[in-house]
Amino acid sequence: MNIPDTKHPRVIVIGAGFGGIRLAKALGNKDVQLVLMDKHNYHTFQPLLYQVSSSGLEPDSIAYPVRKILKKYDNAFFRMAEVSRIDTEQNYVETNIGQLSFDYLVIATGTKTNYFGNKTIEANSMPMKSVPQSLDIRSLILQNFEKAAIADSEEEKKAFLNFVVIGAGPTGVELSGAIAELKNNILPDEYHDLNSDLMQIHLLEGAERVLPPMSEQASKKAEGFLKELGVLVHCNTIVKDYDGDIITTNTDLKLASETVIWAAGVTGTPIQGINESAIHDKTKRFKVNQYNQIEGYDHIFAIGDMALMTTEDFPKGHPQVAQPAIQQGKLLGKNLLKLVKGESMEAFHYFDKGTMATIGRNRAVVDLKHLKFGGFFAWFIWMFVHLMALVGFRNRVVVFFNWSYNYINFDKAARLIIRPFVKHK
Repeated sequence: MNIPDTKHPRVIVIGAGFGGIRLAKALGNKDVQLVLMDKHNYHTFQPLLYQVSSSGLEPDSIAYPVRKILKKYDNAFFRMAEVSRIDTEQNYVETNIGQLSFDYLVIATGTKTNYFGNKTIEANSMPMKSVPQSLDIRSLILQNFEKAAIADSEEEKKAFLNFVVIGAGPTGVELSGAIAELKNNILPDEYHDLNSDLMQIHLLEGAERVLPPMSEQASKKAEGFLKELGVLVHCNTIVKDYDGDIITTNTDLKLASETVIWAAGVTGTPIQGINESAIHDKTKRFKVNQYNQIEGYDHIFAIGDMALMTTEDFPKGHPQVAQPAIQQGKLLGKNLLKLVKGESMEAFHYFDKGTMATIGRNRAVVDLKHLKFGGFFAWFIWMFVHLMALVGFRNRVVVFFNWSYNYINFDKAARLIIRPFVKHK
């Protein structure tokens, strides 16, 4: 891998997500050698992936080069690599570009889409966990608009214009609202030969309400906002199958659709070599203690979505969102430096800054510890928080410009089919 030998302890961090990047910054120019690995050479701001999928933003406005983040740290190295195995006895990682030894290892790989074992849904629906997947969704949406315009029968047009989002968590709610804005603002103006009333957006949720992790107040407001936009919400509805044409559910609901987006859950991505007893059976997350050490290891850690740290306040582990990963990455950086010096580590305590979701223009919901609200002010706060959380000044400027343009012109400027998506049936 051409990583130089060093007299300092080597810390390998696998994953350049929120946790991995925050940890890297905490160890930058400190008395350790930092090696950050990721299969992509960029950090992705995942909360805005849905805007890439719905033509609101281009991918380069929510992605940022990892090497640019690390350039001011002389002790930091980046390698674009996929880790296949960890040797916990000899302390090295095996990757597609070679192997490398470590003194301390941090796993921050995040999660992948969970299809709950349904292979036909996995084969025929669209996931949205990465930039390439979001671009595929965007291409498919726009391609189906074009196919609907030349379809002969109304039934065929409806299939192309039937958009189904499965899972009404923040991702599903935000994506449904964004697609509804395409229907309300783009189709009537630019597809004069299409009856926009034929387009339907269905949001399916297995629980009894949308946004199950948030308060009932937020759920009610969000569902009201979705219905205002024309989204058809189906709660207590579990998808049984999707063969590429027809969705079947646990109810009488059957939907013909060419575009089904799966946002119904995630699962961990454990790496081979870690003791099976340290992996939670259902979530596939690593069981960690209050210092983020993986169960059974004192030099191997997990942070973010992959870390299952159970506490009295969070008996099922911390929520799999950005803040726990960022806070764990920051503290683990300090703790690793303490370990190197032979000092005691500090236990992690999560500070819950609240939860929010946006449902289109002027519509959002916010849950804080002692305050819950929705509407324009919540939407403004959502925009400000996400804008400031983006990595890089350029990305903030580009996103702010796009949002301003969209707000003034009711337009989504990124409606380009750069790389057509081929759906295999």
